[in-house]
Amino acid sequence: MGSVLTEAVWGWSIFTLVLLAILIFCWIYIRRYQSHQESEVVSTITAICALALALITSSLLPVDIFLVSYMKDSKGSYKEWAADNTTRKNVEDTVLYGYYTLYSIILFCVFLWIPFVYFYYEEKEDIDPNKCSQVKNALKYTLGFVFVCSILLLIGAFVPLNVPANQNSTEWEKVKLLFEELGTSHGLAALSFSISTLTLIGMLAVITYTAYGMSALPLNLIKGTKNVVYERLQNTEDLEEVEQQMEKIKFKQCKDGRPLATGDRKSLQKLEEKLRTLKRRDRHLETAEKSCWLKFCCALRPFKIALGTFFILVALLFIVALFLSNLDKALHSMGFDSGFIIFETNLGNPLNELLLILQTVFPLDYILIAIITMYIVFTSMAGIRNMGIWFFWIRLYKIRPGRTRPQALLFLCMILLLMVLHTSYMIYSLAPQYVMYGSQKYQEHMNQNLSNSRQEDSNTTWVTKMCDAKAPEDQCTVTRTYLFLHKFWFFNVVYYFGNWAFIAVFLIGLIISCCKGKRSVIEGEIDDDDSDFSDDDLMERHHA
Repeated sequence: MGSVLTEAVWGWSIFTLVLLAILIFCWIYIRRYQSHQESEVVSTITAICALALALITSSLLPVDIFLVSYMKDSKGSYKEWAADNTTRKNVEDTVLYGYYTLYSIILFCVFLWIPFVYFYYEEKEDIDPNKCSQVKNALKYTLGFVFVCSILLLIGAFVPLNVPANQNSTEWEKVKLLFEELGTSHGLAALSFSISTLTLIGMLAVITYTAYGMSALPLNLIKGTKNVVYERLQNTEDLEEVEQQMEKIKFKQCKDGRPLATGDRKSLQKLEEKLRTLKRRDRHLETAEKSCWLKFCCALRPFKIALGTFFILVALLFIVALFLSNLDKALHSMGFDSGFIIFETNLGNPLNELLLILQTVFPLDYILIAIITMYIVFTSMAGIRNMGIWFFWIRLYKIRPGRTRPQALLFLCMILLLMVLHTSYMIYSLAPQYVMYGSQKYQEHMNQNLSNSRQEDSNTTWVTKMCDAKAPEDQCTVTRTYLFLHKFWFFNVVYYFGNWAFIAVFLIGLIISCCKGKRSVIEGEIDDDDSDFSDDDLMERHHA
């Protein structure tokens, strides 16, 4: 019993440390990007908690893989603390309940809390400052989200889960039995269906933002930013050119003595706005030129190039692994009716093989799977930061340091929550066998008949093999992640085609990122619709 307690404490202690690091990161990230003019306590706390929830949910996958793998030793035998089937079942249920708890909180945040805080803050910007009126109107709009959530829960409670099976496959029957272990109650099915529906939305966000972020983040690190001296010189030339154009229009008015024509007035107004923007740029560039932080970043240029090169290699490894995994499903899966489910890796998958090799040196494989998870999340955040928040072709919000509105931060965190739901399936697609069984092994005995000159009995030889779908059910434990992902086969069909779309968008984003020039050294600090007051406030904080 003491051994069991020690193993549990070891696993959850790591998770606690990760949780603490996540909370610190979320506080720093939100405080860096939020607008200090429009910051509000409720929206700030909501954004920090939602972002932390997204990262915590993503960190549960490595814990799930770690626990099922840690039940066995390198020879394929169950460890003493995991020899009892009841103990293993309790560990599996703990992880499963962890998933359901976190996913329930995500449903609460997406359909109730975040919409309420968003609309509450929107109402606050109206002329009427009445608190009761704000709460009433926010609840009125939030009820629409609650209604959608209720519909999804009802559909999930009664949707048929029986998947048309391939009659020629005995392995499929075995996996169907594994599905039943995930729980047959209508409540869990309803929750699973709601989460899977949100995962579809998360898949669209992953295709849009993560695919672009995986190409933009490394190439931005490699290319770096423009030279601040050259950029300021170019800005000065633009200033002089705009001033000359304005003088020509004003001279025309003085010469004729008549009011300016409508076209000239509009041109002069546009030039005045452009002049104000260029002057703000000049002030920011002057501050950047004297900045010690910028000089420190220039000294780190070789490190950034090395890091960017590493990230682009990792991104290419992801794309190759995802392509081979999807190709494997297209060639060897159970087909469309099963959700393209696959029982073993038939094509060489570099990432899956790397994880299986690293599992020989504890804990390198768990470190890698944690890095992969965090890499996907952080490239998603980079993609949102670079592109902003869009609704089809309409840009809703921009994500800028010190300038991001509370509504934009709430949108950002909601999108990340949805994207994290799809992250588990993405990682399963990258390394299917490892996500399904981790580093588990099992022992299989082989009878080798002796020759006629020897005795007619046989010797038993035990062979250690990696766990796969062909392994006996009592010898290998499937991760709860895998069972949860395959609860509804029809969602997996959409995820499968979504992976192909992800590959296509990544390649398009890679081409666009290669063609784009270097970023401005003050990118994100200046925008045409910034007020002079907000600009002065930002400058004061830079000087401070």
